[in-house]
Amino acid sequence: MCCVTPLWTHAELLAATGGTASGEFDAEGVAFDSREIGKGDLFFAMKGEATDGHLFVDKAFASGAAGAIVSQPVDYPHILVDDTFAALNALGVASRQRMQGKVIGVTGSAGKTGTKEALYAALDRSSRGKAHRSVKSYNNHVGVPLSLARMPRDTQFGVFEMGMNHAGEMRELTRLVRPHVAIITTIAPAHIEFFKDESGIADAKAEIFESLEPGGTAIIPADNTHYRRLRDAAARYTDNIISFGFSAEADVRVLDHVGAAGGGSLITAKLPEGSLCYTLSQAGSHWIANSLAVLAAVEAVCADLAAAGLALAELGGLAGRGARHKIAVHGGEALLLDESYNANPASMAATLAELGKFAGRKIAVLGTMKELGHKSEEYHLGLATPLTAANVDFAILVGEEMQILAEKLSAGLEGCAKFAHCASATEALDLLKDYLRESDTVLVKGSNSIGLSAIVSALVGGEG
Repeated sequence: MCCVTPLWTHAELLAATGGTASGEFDAEGVAFDSREIGKGDLFFAMKGEATDGHLFVDKAFASGAAGAIVSQPVDYPHILVDDTFAALNALGVASRQRMQGKVIGVTGSAGKTGTKEALYAALDRSSRGKAHRSVKSYNNHVGVPLSLARMPRDTQFGVFEMGMNHAGEMRELTRLVRPHVAIITTIAPAHIEFFKDESGIADAKAEIFESLEPGGTAIIPADNTHYRRLRDAAARYTDNIISFGFSAEADVRVLDHVGAAGGGSLITAKLPEGSLCYTLSQAGSHWIANSLAVLAAVEAVCADLAAAGLALAELGGLAGRGARHKIAVHGGEALLLDESYNANPASMAATLAELGKFAGRKIAVLGTMKELGHKSEEYHLGLATPLTAANVDFAILVGEEMQILAEKLSAGLEGCAKFAHCASATEALDLLKDYLRESDTVLVKGSNSIGLSAIVSALVGGEG
């Protein structure tokens, strides 16, 4: 009979958390959201500003939890600790300590989730299922230790997304992850309201290099304005620095690229140890850059580049981050580009440029970009230029911060032939439904808090 070792044994949980046990249990998985609990999982009852996980202990055990980490006694098998957040951190640390494979940390102002998913697909294929990554956008002070705690003990490659919106936050995350490879996808004015300027964002992102393992590798964007700043920051912690991009000076760079069937690209890339021709399923120059970062990381951890190329060709669209849907409209079908999860000036420009490549009528549903601080008006006004370049036929602008752009478009100085400004995703959906016709292409993009994912859900309900 084969005996399968659980993700965490009871003894390991006690040793990591330093708590007091009430009942003995092993754990097959870890979650702090009772809705994610499966049979045999460990539930962390976390106390937050809005709610207390202890209120959901009954629900977690009804869903099959084997035990819980709590800061107050409950009527189920549990380990009692003083602070459940500190216990989760400790379990993440223990997971990283026992892991004998290679760890990659991914951050950046845009593209980090897509790059993380593409890198995971490449390494999972190379290792025959022995790769692990953070799911969703679990990239903050709670999500990163949770993602670490979920990592199987025999993992060969761990890929962790790491986010921040204040200086010092990345430093704490990289101490947990201790990456062998650290990737910065790009620097752009995301969360800029919390920083003096973009250079402050670059410095905060560059904290990821501070806990690189000895001999580790830093991977940085050669085409970015802050390239030299990032390189100087990385050089304080490692001699192994790989640049990627379209620049002729990049270590991993594009030699040639042409459009491929389905909207992707056929790319020939130069790498430090040779070259690779591969197909990328995802569309857009920003995705070409992301794929170069993936190849740089695959080579840095001595994984299979050929397997990575195959994985990039087969990579599916990510919900809210580039997924494409054929939707039923009056007269036939239209194409929906789902970029509804997040937005900043750089990613808005990149996705509008991609929209501009399509034939037929082009529609852009653009939601407010959040956390831009005192430059919010400037950045929203700046969207008129990529709208013009993309030849957008109809722009639906959603949210209060988009009012300034609507006023600029009203003046007729630049922009698109037709536009509307509305307060909510519901209003935008009504306008869109009235306008959509066969063979249209519609881009939906905005900060997650504006709720444009509801538009995608409503339209995809009739997906063809």
